[in-house]
Amino acid sequence: MDAVVPPGWPEQVRPPGAPDWERTAVAWLFDLVPHDYRAHEVLRRYPVLLARFAGDHVAAGLEAARAGWRTVRVDLADLLPADAIEAAIAAYEREGTRLAAAARGIDAVAGALRGEKWVPRL
Repeated sequence: MDAVVPPGWPEQVRPPGAPDWERTAVAWLFDLVPHDYRAHEVLRRYPVLLARFAGDHVAAGLEAARAGWRTVRVDLADLLPADAIEAAIAAYEREGTRLAAAARGIDAVAGALRGEKWVPRL
C-alpha cells in the first residue's frame, strides 16, 4: 500500500486503512512503554488509551533526558573524567532525539486511532 502518512509517522506502523494497521500500531506503542504495561487488559482493549499512556511515558522520559543533559556536567564533574561527561551528554542528546521522534509518532498514530484523517497540504 502506497498511502500518504503524516510527518513523523513511525515506519513500524502500517498506514491507516491498510490491513492490520491497528495491530501494528498497538505493537509499536507497547514497544515504547515498560513491559509491565502489557498486563493491563484495558490498554490492549483500547488502543487510543494505550497511545495516551505511551505519550505520557515518552514525555516523562524526554523531560528526564533534558534534565540530565542540563545537569550532568555540574552534578558529576567531581566523579567522572571529562570524556565520560562528554559521552554522557552525547547519550542524553541521542536519547532526547529518539524520544522526541517517538512523541511525534505517538501524536500521529493517536490521531489516526481517533479517526482523524491527515490531508497533505500543498
